[in-house]
Amino acid sequence: MKKLFAISALSLLALSAQAKDIVDTAVAAGSFKTLATALQAAGLVDTLKGPGPFTVFAPTDAAFAKVPKADLDALLKDKAKLSAVLTYHVVPGKVMAKDVKAGKVKTVQGSELTIATMGGVTVDGAKVTATDIAADNGVIHVIDSVVMPK
Repeated sequence: MKKLFAISALSLLALSAQAKDIVDTAVAAGSFKTLATALQAAGLVDTLKGPGPFTVFAPTDAAFAKVPKADLDALLKDKAKLSAVLTYHVVPGKVMAKDVKAGKVKTVQGSELTIATMGGVTVDGAKVTATDIAADNGVIHVIDSVVMPK
């Protein structure tokens, strides 16, 4: 009985140690340094550490590298525009890959993203390269480009 209790306690401890919010999950992945910097510059870290749930279409560092350096530098200095761009990548609720449907979806920013499912999933033309990265307050789907609100 003691052994079973110890194993259960260790399992719970491991589970709680693994539970990370969207920001911590992205940072731990290692390929979202620019996104993490941008979230900090926009003052959105606390929001995405909040209860959610959120679905984040997260551009990798390589996706941010496609944005001309001067444009990215200007964006990082304009908190309001940066916040609009970043919240355009976030959809309220937890939408797993199996639940994604083609069409329009309203973002936290207020505009709509266009989801296409022919030949793979795209979000405003950005290709989804990885799905269902679970966080304790939502899910991350990785995209290969930064999408801009219209």
